[in-house]
Amino acid sequence: MSSQHSPASNQHSPAPGLVAGFLTQVHDRPHATALVFNGAETTYRELYDLAGRERDRLARLALAPGEPVGVLADKSPATVALVLAALLARRPVMLPSPALADTLLADLFAQAGCRHVLAPGGEAARVVPNPDVAAQPLPPQEAAEVAFMLTTSGSTSLPKIVPLGRDEVDRFVAWAGAAFEIGPDRTVLNYAPLNFDLCLLDVWTTLARGARAVLVDPALAAHGRHLRDLVDRHEVHVVQAVPMAFGLLQDAAAKTGFTFETVEHVMFTGDAIADRTLAALPTLFPKARIHNIYGCTETNDSFIHEIDTSAAPFPPVPIGRPLPGVHALVLDPVTGAVVEGAGSGELYVSTPFQTRGYLDRTRHADKFTGHPLGLDDRRWFRSGDLVRRDAEGTLHLTGRTDFQVKVRGVAVNTAEIERVLQEHPEVQEVGVSALPDPIAGKKLVAAVQRVPGSTLGVLALRAHCARHLPRNAVPTQLTLTDEPLPKTATGKVDRKALDRLTPITPANAVTPVTPVTEAVAAPLAEGIPS
Repeated sequence: MSSQHSPASNQHSPAPGLVAGFLTQVHDRPHATALVFNGAETTYRELYDLAGRERDRLARLALAPGEPVGVLADKSPATVALVLAALLARRPVMLPSPALADTLLADLFAQAGCRHVLAPGGEAARVVPNPDVAAQPLPPQEAAEVAFMLTTSGSTSLPKIVPLGRDEVDRFVAWAGAAFEIGPDRTVLNYAPLNFDLCLLDVWTTLARGARAVLVDPALAAHGRHLRDLVDRHEVHVVQAVPMAFGLLQDAAAKTGFTFETVEHVMFTGDAIADRTLAALPTLFPKARIHNIYGCTETNDSFIHEIDTSAAPFPPVPIGRPLPGVHALVLDPVTGAVVEGAGSGELYVSTPFQTRGYLDRTRHADKFTGHPLGLDDRRWFRSGDLVRRDAEGTLHLTGRTDFQVKVRGVAVNTAEIERVLQEHPEVQEVGVSALPDPIAGKKLVAAVQRVPGSTLGVLALRAHCARHLPRNAVPTQLTLTDEPLPKTATGKVDRKALDRLTPITPANAVTPVTPVTEAVAAPLAEGIPS
């Protein structure tokens, strides 16, 4: 690294913030491994030197104060170094998913005010900002306090840009590092792409606290055997991932009865976990504490629930209780009154880690508000999630306000349908959406990925739905596949693409696209309340 960039001298205890913590490691432990990627190790000093070269590159761009830079590249040590360079230069870094369509990426970079979109090592990024989209930059003083600019889910529509402040990121790093014992001589698996907020823990907390991050190559992320070998070979201590990754690990380990003895913390997040996978976790990770973490890009992690591994079978997993400093409100969706004690309603949260709002303030749409009753001066985020608080104060996710649809005049919740489908032991992954229908108003479209080796057919799955759902909630169109379901840029099931899936062979699929008629649905649903 050039001489004007030398790591700061700090005390030997890890600093709580991202940048200060990283510089502490570079100064105190330069030869310790920071990153492992495809078998190659990068030390803290080597990573710092890589970031220094990228920082010099940024300096030559003559950027205005607070002007963000865009980064568009798949995860690698070189990409991590480029992002670090922006952070070291106190430059906001726009980090969308490389999997987004080029037209969406061009619009996002332009909206963020990025004149420059970079790839590591001086390479040209594959897109440039769209000159026809007006920039909506933050005021320079506010922009100077922004670390990351992430995006919400988006597949065909323009995602929302979520600026995350340095102070908010530093507070998260301090919490996550302590909560999961991330520090020197510890190894953390990073499964998520760099544009995911999960990387605040997997990558950035890891680097700030002096641990080593084992980066999963995006090209190999769907290979269970590869994941199994990474966790085993590198003696990983902390694993946080979306449920799909644990399903892949489960299937890869089941073939040999393998267990992960070094893992001490397991956290699943981002989506519902299959019952079969949840039940397998205590055996798969016999020495680990297992947690469900709830949060979103706008607020970061908000709630946590530790699984009682002595309970068998496990009950439905709650989202748990608020993290330190997190506040929660449950509002009655009809009256708008705050639900005190046990009860159900829509969840509002206020966290020490949350964004101040979307970059495009016109897209707030009541998502960021003051206290609904004006009882405090906190900034609250309206989650859109429906929850139930039990007598002990634990929150349980029950659905989404935007997942409520009417089929033949009857209200149904597509999240509840997904939950029921996911409970079938031969279901790996599921998605449900509602499409316009001239007769019913909405028709329910479901797609299901079977577990490996399953011969599950559509009729058996329909019968399962009929036993557990009202008649109007049984999907009209049900497609079975043995391949992973399509995903959005943030890794969740892309429900807008479910009706375009190619089913498995007709012999197994039992005509999955045939609508359920009243004559068929009635006997299946006999005895099920409507």
